[in-house]
Amino acid sequence: MRVTSARRLLALAATGVVLSGLFTACGALGGGADTLVLYNGQHLQTTDALVSAFEKATGVNVEIRSNDEDYLAEEIAGEGSHSPADVLFTENSQPLEHLGDLGLLARVDASTLDRTPASFNSPAGDWVGVTARVSVLVYNPSLIRKSQLPTHVLELADPQYKGRLAIAPGETDFQPIVTSVERAYGEAAALRWLQGVKANGGSHSYSDNEAVTDEVNRGAVAFGIVNQYYWYRLGAQIGASSLHSRIAYFAPEDPGYVVDVSGAAVLASSKHRAAAQKFLQFLTSVEGQEIIAHSTSFEYPIASGVTTAQPETPFSDLRPYEITVAELGDGLSAVDLMQRVGLL
Repeated sequence: MRVTSARRLLALAATGVVLSGLFTACGALGGGADTLVLYNGQHLQTTDALVSAFEKATGVNVEIRSNDEDYLAEEIAGEGSHSPADVLFTENSQPLEHLGDLGLLARVDASTLDRTPASFNSPAGDWVGVTARVSVLVYNPSLIRKSQLPTHVLELADPQYKGRLAIAPGETDFQPIVTSVERAYGEAAALRWLQGVKANGGSHSYSDNEAVTDEVNRGAVAFGIVNQYYWYRLGAQIGASSLHSRIAYFAPEDPGYVVDVSGAAVLASSKHRAAAQKFLQFLTSVEGQEIIAHSTSFEYPIASGVTTAQPETPFSDLRPYEITVAELGDGLSAVDLMQRVGLL
């Protein structure tokens, strides 16, 4: 999902401005008396399948309003206690942490939190982890051999990769990597690294990870950094015969090897608190997690002991950098660093 200017968004939140007209599924503010309003920053293919099954299982109607998760978070911040939203479902933990810091989220039922490992939940208990993805390098073997790829994230700034690297700095998926680099090496080193990444990306700086994955696959650029599910989704869409790219991982525990958590929260202002808690229970239930496990979203289920049924690296085999959701924070520091070097 795209990132907007953090300073502009925070200013809007502070003045209570509502970013109207941004939703792909609009309508009058607030659902009906028996309708749960879901602000959705997740991929639609994931959300639609889960919502459909939830409605069938519970009889609760869900109105989905989708947009980039950063827009939705600041919409809620601007709406405050008057938000029509009951639930926020995001791709990344940072928007949820931001809203939690503002005191706009309700505590998740303990029985729901218990279904997801504590390391993937809100430290304060006000959102629950639902799925996960991991950062990888997508590369085109006709343009670069696997042995030539960087194995450490700092190497993305090496001048040898000038014009060969594809990036999507406006994606919220890129924030955890920046945060991880800053945590591992400090602010000054992170700024130098981002300057090198910007130089190497050059004209191959794209609006989203789908574009990065597609451009690498068609041979327009040698490699890029994305989350793994973009590559698997591309393969499912175009077929194996048209998939000319591959993926590779950074070295185990390298700061570029980051697991991102997608989560959901109940708004403190929700008028349908019981139904909203029930929706989070469903997302983390065996039934909800099995939908994720078998879907072509290629996200990892992380609750109720369910594992992916898709032919991708098992989640238990991943060796990411050890950084907690609390340390990933609200992402604003990463946004600030990227703004300072002109990546945003």
